[in-house]
Amino acid sequence: MSRIKDLAKKNALRIKRKKRVRGSIFGTAEKPRVSIFKSNKYVSAQAINDVEGVTLAAVSSQAMGLNINKENAVKVAAQLAENLKAAGIETVVYDRNGYLYHGVVAAFADALRDNGIKL
Repeated sequence: MSRIKDLAKKNALRIKRKKRVRGSIFGTAEKPRVSIFKSNKYVSAQAINDVEGVTLAAVSSQAMGLNINKENAVKVAAQLAENLKAAGIETVVYDRNGYLYHGVVAAFADALRDNGIKL
């Protein structure tokens, strides 16, 4: 029973961080919000124009046949950077979605920077 309570507390804290961070992050067509989501198996990200409520570019490690680790997060970020450049987007706002800036989330952001996207 304790394990279930621990998971519920962990998820509640993430949601709390997410709401706090999202209060100050907003994406436009020129500078979209890149939101990352990670599960236990996969990582996915999308560039969102919050003004119109549309997704400009999206990528998923599941569609690429990759699982979740730092090396694969770099590959997913490289694919997203390629999609963003094809759409003519060079600058984005990074939304870590309530996750701590560590591990896969940090590797993803660093890989976006390495591929020419300004965060």
